[in-house]
Amino acid sequence: MHIAEYSMGSFYNHEAKRDRQLLLTKRELKKLKEKGEERGFTIVPLRIFISARGFAKVEIALAQGKKDFDKRENIKERDVKRELDRVMKF
Repeated sequence: MHIAEYSMGSFYNHEAKRDRQLLLTKRELKKLKEKGEERGFTIVPLRIFISARGFAKVEIALAQGKKDFDKRENIKERDVKRELDRVMKF
């Protein structure tokens, strides 16, 4: 993960790009790993914030991709909207 260095810092600054430690229990890590390896699931960082103690915290989620029929539906809706916009211009 990349966390930019403090611009006013001296040689005590931290490394900007390095591996960070996830503070999860072994059971939570195992559950995320198993789900992440399943087909269609992805671990996604939702937001990153700095706590009052100066720790960077990451809110993560487990996301599932769209199915093919969902994608076809969205493409169809987009085409219909594009056609309506084209007709309304004339």
